[in-house]
Amino acid sequence: MTKNTKKILLVDFPEEVDEKNHVKIYGETSYENQIAVLSHYIHNNREVESKEHKIEIISAIREFISRKQFRQNIISEEMTDEEIWNVAESPLQYGLFDDFFNVPFPAPQNPKFTFIDLFAGIGGFRIAFQNLGGKCVYSSEFDAKAQETYLANYGEMPFGDITKESTKSYIPKDFDVLCGGFPCQAFSLAGRRLGFKDETRGTLFFEIEDILKKHQPKAFFLENVKGLVCHNGGKTLKTILEHLDNAGYNVVPPQILNAMDYGVPQHRERIYIVGFRKDLDINIDDFHYPTPMTTGNNRPKFRDVMEKEEVSVKYYLSTTYVETLIRHKARHEAAGHGFGYKIIDIDGVANAIVVGGMGRECNLLIDKRLTNFTPITHIKGEVNRDGIRKMTPREWARLQGFPDTFKIVVADASAYKQFGNSVAIPAIQATAEQLLQTIRLI
Repeated sequence: MTKNTKKILLVDFPEEVDEKNHVKIYGETSYENQIAVLSHYIHNNREVESKEHKIEIISAIREFISRKQFRQNIISEEMTDEEIWNVAESPLQYGLFDDFFNVPFPAPQNPKFTFIDLFAGIGGFRIAFQNLGGKCVYSSEFDAKAQETYLANYGEMPFGDITKESTKSYIPKDFDVLCGGFPCQAFSLAGRRLGFKDETRGTLFFEIEDILKKHQPKAFFLENVKGLVCHNGGKTLKTILEHLDNAGYNVVPPQILNAMDYGVPQHRERIYIVGFRKDLDINIDDFHYPTPMTTGNNRPKFRDVMEKEEVSVKYYLSTTYVETLIRHKARHEAAGHGFGYKIIDIDGVANAIVVGGMGRECNLLIDKRLTNFTPITHIKGEVNRDGIRKMTPREWARLQGFPDTFKIVVADASAYKQFGNSVAIPAIQATAEQLLQTIRLI
């Protein structure tokens, strides 16, 4: 069949989203939600659980046909609903769903186990679990730009707002492992640290509890910031563990792992929480968090993930910006604070990459390979001649363990945010391997 060679996007993602919340929560009848329903159905090949879902799939396919502008009438808008449904049953036959399959990280053909990816971000958990032979059967993420990146790399549109019962209704009845890097802003050492009093973020943990109670997977694996340990004198973590116990799980004492011990040159400490369904009679003492894989001289260096070629001048700081950073740091030092920019040793490890300017300013480096100092963006002053630059989004991706085949399809500002919010894949994968071996899924 001859197809239109023009690339037509499945979803027209907004260039701008809500400046206050930085998210786009799509409605139940929106095209984005239809794409989520359709992509999950196409990949999981399971029974549609309601007539309404089937109607959504048919509607989404009709929209596909309209957007892709097929030249022949093998697929047309005049087809009956039943004929359209047959298209969904044979997704590879017409090439209509190529965008779902021609992706860098497809699901394994013969999976050993299944998992769901909550608060999915750009899929750090997904890559780790897929590397171990698992298949993701449900994903949820409400940041519009992260959804765009997720779709481009896995061929699946994550569902939106997990607090809505309609969103949770698409979770399959049975799956093996629940994964989730639930929102950490409410527990972070930076910021106001409101914890469960933060109505928009902290309480999202209870959505995990609700799903665990209803679906009872064999195990769960949660990740959060180190600050969760000491938040509210430890009471917040204690509350979380009590709720996980009440949901029917034996919880392994949480542990803080550092990403730099597992193959990436980034000092990134995060708390990991693992639990097993009580009726499996698993002794939690049989589970062991992974021992460090790289230490001392064996530890990777930033040089190992550094761009091999000269990078764009846009990553180099202006003289005015450098002077501002120097004054800012001096003020904090005079006040006895340790805040301020940092220039890393490229033969050492990077500081934790985090969202916001601080994450970039604490990970500046000296790279004197620049040959063209003509600015390509509007700057004050001129490009500095000392070689001071910020890291590139691809370097941030490598610091989190993302392969170079991972597609960066958003602007730099969004890419920094996405990688800064992500999990470190190698540390997640090492822990996931221990979890899956404990419940004998691998």
